Amino acid sequence: MPATHHSSAPPGATPGAPPEAPRGAPRDSSRDTPREAAVPDATTVVGRIPVLDVRPIVRQGRRPAKAVTGESFQVSATVFREGHDAVAANVVLKDPEGRPGPWTPMRELAPGTDRWGATVTAGEPGLWTYAVEAWSDPVTTWRHHARIKVPAGIDTELVLEEGARLHERAAAEVPGDADRRVLLAAVDALRDEDRPAASRLAGALTPEVDAVLARYPLRDLVTTSDPLPLLVERERALYGAWYEFFPRSEGTPARPHGTFRTAARRLPAIAAMGFDVVYLPPVHPIGTTHRKGRNNTLSAGPDDVGVPWAIGSPEGGHDAVHPDLGTLDDFDHFVTEAARQGLEVALDFALQCSPDHPWVHKHPDWFHHRPDGSIAHAENPPKKYQDIYPIAFDADMDGIVAETVRVLRFWMD
Repeated sequence: MPATHHSSAPPGATPGAPPEAPRGAPRDSSRDTPREAAVPDATTVVGRIPVLDVRPIVRQGRRPAKAVTGESFQVSATVFREGHDAVAANVVLKDPEGRPGPWTPMRELAPGTDRWGATVTAGEPGLWTYAVEAWSDPVTTWRHHARIKVPAGIDTELVLEEGARLHERAAAEVPGDADRRVLLAAVDALRDEDRPAASRLAGALTPEVDAVLARYPLRDLVTTSDPLPLLVERERALYGAWYEFFPRSEGTPARPHGTFRTAARRLPAIAAMGFDVVYLPPVHPIGTTHRKGRNNTLSAGPDDVGVPWAIGSPEGGHDAVHPDLGTLDDFDHFVTEAARQGLEVALDFALQCSPDHPWVHKHPDWFHHRPDGSIAHAENPPKKYQDIYPIAFDADMDGIVAETVRVLRFWMD
């Protein structure tokens, strides 16, 4: 018989305490070594009670499923065994410190499908894991037999003694005296030969016994699935109302082009409308080569400020702000004022360049070149965007990744 193991503390155990061995099952010490949850073993060991197709799963467990704090979601798995003995299952949800959460029993989602599920709730942000434990349920198996055999007078004494021994085993694992006494009372009833057989059986089928066994079930042949990763994030990662905001539109009669400072005055009104996030289109310098005028015309006038997505000029690229909007200090002021209004700021990470972007001169190989040697501008035929060069991501992937990560970290800082 294949060895099995028990991967988490039983219900009622102190979080972080060493896990107990499964009741009545041998322990396979070769599987006690912790493994990284984010990358399960390529070969999954199928135990005595198979646990298959655990969900949710993203890219076979190479990427975490996601939830936010307080969000409930279903964990499901296929659980079965040979023969007619009862099986059961539960979910083990562990926090980023590896501590198991509350006992979460699973139920069969539809009779005869072998598909089991349970709803669990995510806790504080961090990288959690979840797994499914499946096990043989000897008490449920015994109850099924006893309810048939005792009324029919078949092997009555043997059946009642089998039940007494099972409840003795269960009582030995129960931590609290009061709960233990409930199970031992069932043992006494099952062995009380002065009572009718039906009454002796009824003593082990009370709601009180049911409640104790629900918290501390007797589990044999426990099989545990490989742990799967769960990334728990803050609530804003799930939803929010976004307000698209062009700071340059918040000018004054004396200076029509707005700045981060003038745009900050608009933030209280945005917050009052119930928005959560202020989304800024690119705030970087805008190129002048092939700058577009009004309504996408090819001839820009002296007052045309250009398209924000035509990023880059001699004043800088993706790590600079348009000088007409102000300075990085002015941007920091804008973000601070947004936070005071309960707003967050989202930046558009647009990986494209104007012909004047520093990357065009420093890394011309990062762009698509046409047969005549010119750099190809963006197109969505019949539309043409002569003021924007798209990135050729396959030209120098390592270099582009290094630079874009640098830009991202710049704005994070």
